[in-house]
Amino acid sequence: MGKYFGTDGFRGEANVGLTVDHAFKIGRFVGWYYGRDHKCRVVIGKDTRRSSYMYEAALTAGLTASGADAYLLHVTTTPSVSYIARIDDFDCGIMITASHNPYYDNGIKLLNSQGEKMDEEVLLEIERYLDGEIGELEYAHRSEIGRTIDYSAGRNRYIGYLISLATHSYKGKKVGLDCANGSTSMIAKSVFDALGADTYVINNNPNGLNINLNCGSTHIEGLRRLVVGNELDVGFAFDGDADRCLAVDETGRVIDGDLILYIYGRHMKERGKLEGTNVVTTVMSNIGLYKALEEAGIGFEVTDVGDKYVWENMRRTGNRLGGEQSGHIIFAKYATTGDGVLTAMKLMQAMLDRKLPLSKLAEPVKIYPQVLRNIRVADKSAVLEDPDVREAERRVKEKFGNDGRILLRASGTEPLIRVMAEAPTEAECAQAIDIIAGEIARKGYVLDV
Repeated sequence: MGKYFGTDGFRGEANVGLTVDHAFKIGRFVGWYYGRDHKCRVVIGKDTRRSSYMYEAALTAGLTASGADAYLLHVTTTPSVSYIARIDDFDCGIMITASHNPYYDNGIKLLNSQGEKMDEEVLLEIERYLDGEIGELEYAHRSEIGRTIDYSAGRNRYIGYLISLATHSYKGKKVGLDCANGSTSMIAKSVFDALGADTYVINNNPNGLNINLNCGSTHIEGLRRLVVGNELDVGFAFDGDADRCLAVDETGRVIDGDLILYIYGRHMKERGKLEGTNVVTTVMSNIGLYKALEEAGIGFEVTDVGDKYVWENMRRTGNRLGGEQSGHIIFAKYATTGDGVLTAMKLMQAMLDRKLPLSKLAEPVKIYPQVLRNIRVADKSAVLEDPDVREAERRVKEKFGNDGRILLRASGTEPLIRVMAEAPTEAECAQAIDIIAGEIARKGYVLDV
């Protein structure tokens, strides 16, 4: 990760960590970089935050000042920008969003011409420009100045693409949708209505300030009440930019990304669609998922946290299904990034193909209790390299055997060591974390708070 761009773009509080000047300069650099030997074309989408309009204007000004043409999808989802960038031969795509963060944060996600996260070397060059390490870029003049083009038709094409992927009518199915007052407010209901579902929609009235506010995939209680109270067949909750999806089964149980990977991984295997490939997970996936995949005869691989790393594995190995516990699920045949609405549709397909409710599809997975503790430290690298800390970790792993696990990792953005334990009981998790945390404290790494 660089100075500004993390695994999911340049993110910060609007006009504090991420300013309008940053956005203008990013537009300037992108327009210049991709326009050195041809007329650069960039497609831009945004979520429903109030500040997204400001960043859209700044990015557009920067792009056109460098001679690029900016195509505006307006309010839309991250996966739609990825799709349009890929199929319409754009030089790159830009999504203005801070995903599941509160409204006062925002971010700029850059995607390459294949709809994937932007190449690291390009991001590093942008950071050099932001820090003044690259000289001023030449402005476009006269007829070379770029244009702004309304491209809302691209969003409609994406909706049509999703509808074309459905293998069943949803007629007779009662489906709940929590749009998080975000990007799916413009898309999800249209897709499910077109496929015949009886839709019950909540949190689809964005006002610029209520995105993710006690709703969506990070606050799923409202969807659970909707599903149970109205006796729905299933519910789906999205985050602000709709690159993730969590589900609620007909009993009100939350079906997280791990369960989604199991349900659809098994569905692919039973149809012969998983031959020769593994399900790609991250280090945060639950040990219960791995045990269930093994029981089903499905192989798996493990990456660092971040859908960027999941996709890198899938692209390199040819694995066809991967994702995160948080609900970023990638279906390599159809997309190069997580897509919440597509994930919901794939769960509907599994239910309808097998003629079973979601609760039955998830039943074979026994999710182990998972406890996470954040420890504020002075030096993250020193903690992870300390032989005594690692010895404590080894003792815990030896005690757990095959019935639990312990994971230490550094936060990418804060002075924190995250210690996660999984075991048959929460008490065993807490005891394991106490051993690690005690050793970190004993060695003098813990910061006073």
